[in-house]
Amino acid sequence: MSIPLLSTLIFFPVLGGLSLLIIPRQQTATIRLMALFVSLIELLLTLPLVLLFDKTTPAMQFVEHHPWISALNINYALGIDGISILFLVLTALIIVVSILVSWESISTKVQEFFVAMLLLEGAMIGVFCATDLFLFYIFWEAMLIPMFLIIGIWGGPNRIYATVKFFLYTLVGSLLMLVGIILLYQNGGHTFDIIKLAGQNYSLKLQLILFWAFFAAFAVKVPMWPVHTWLPDAHTEAPAAGSVILAGVLIKMGAYGFLRFSLPILPDATQQMLMPMLVLSVIAIVYGAIICLAQTDLKRLIAYSSVSHMGFVTLGLFALNQRGLEGAILQMINHGLVTGALFLAIGMIYERTHTREISAYGGLASTMPVFAGFFLLFTLAAVGLPGTNGFIGEFLILLGGFERQPWVAVVASSGLILGAWYMLWLYQRIFFNEVKESMQGLVQLNLREILTLVPMVLLILWIGLYPNALLGFLHVSVSHLVEQVQGGTVLAGPALSSTLTLHP
Repeated sequence: MSIPLLSTLIFFPVLGGLSLLIIPRQQTATIRLMALFVSLIELLLTLPLVLLFDKTTPAMQFVEHHPWISALNINYALGIDGISILFLVLTALIIVVSILVSWESISTKVQEFFVAMLLLEGAMIGVFCATDLFLFYIFWEAMLIPMFLIIGIWGGPNRIYATVKFFLYTLVGSLLMLVGIILLYQNGGHTFDIIKLAGQNYSLKLQLILFWAFFAAFAVKVPMWPVHTWLPDAHTEAPAAGSVILAGVLIKMGAYGFLRFSLPILPDATQQMLMPMLVLSVIAIVYGAIICLAQTDLKRLIAYSSVSHMGFVTLGLFALNQRGLEGAILQMINHGLVTGALFLAIGMIYERTHTREISAYGGLASTMPVFAGFFLLFTLAAVGLPGTNGFIGEFLILLGGFERQPWVAVVASSGLILGAWYMLWLYQRIFFNEVKESMQGLVQLNLREILTLVPMVLLILWIGLYPNALLGFLHVSVSHLVEQVQGGTVLAGPALSSTLTLHP
């Protein structure tokens, strides 16, 4: 009997989180250590998946299938392909660093906080593993509850407003997606199996209705313009760990939903709505970057930069070609690492200064040189400097966008210029200029904080120098997805591996 690796990944952090409730709440050190231990074991559990994964097939692997609600043909069905496996590792890593950055900053209701973190991890892993649409929806809704609590209980002064806004946006989108799921079930052979649903033929009218039903949920989660306004508020009020998880994993769920459902199941509607999606993506890129130039709050600036960067992701997705899709998926991973790292760094400096106002900073390069070095690398990765992970993802997206619609890539390229402008300007204001009196004598990064940032640094450089380490997982699965969308014709050329060889 084979080991149910995916179920283990889903339920191990859930059981680990619930086990924290056994520990007396006053033993906060033990609770923190136990939460860290569970998250590290979870990260290690992803390694067998990576090592045993077969990169030569687009089929689902490590499949688990058990009847659940037989009357409705609902099954407990799990599986991963070359697209979803990368997000499992990313999720496990993001939770580890989120626990580390919360070590001292979370001092109230410590037990409840780490329980919420581990429950959230299990739900997010479930989203990436579910191959039954009903099960996917269960995990999709389940992950909102702990994030709602993390922002609402441990957030900033305006956390209630941010939490309610986050909840309402996601609730409306989720309810419309539920309508779409029911319609798909009724018209797709009374099954929730995503593989079977992708093999059905639907009328264009039905596909368009379903496309917009799913769009309501996925666009909010990305978030695409103009349904992005919940994100800056949520980022600003969330604790550091909440911002890291939002940027690192949660907003990737929307783009993943497009990949897993809209593109393969609704190919005709996807091609019909191609131009509106590209236009919305370009608007998000330019709008998000321009708004960043007007921000005075550190977290709001990085939050709006996420709107711009995720615009590149949706641009790559709806280029509907090999390079664009591979670049989009890679950029989802890259954005999770880089923006997650920026929020980690902001959380660390906020613990020392208790302000996020950019104008309050200055001269940190001389007072905290090690921190300045870390932040510089994250800044350069955010602007897509060659040699960092941010470069190759954006490069592939622009290639794919140019092959689809040249004007799209040209306009989107302005986002790169604006991105360099606001990020380098941010760095100059924080780390150079005159040393503010309030910035003198700040405590240097301790060993725990350095160890939190080092994995992000290593991955940023490793992916930047050897992107095929990740792209190797994507080639076959993305090629199969392109064939599904284009009716068996790959319009934009071969995979990256056959056109460009990158070595460290």
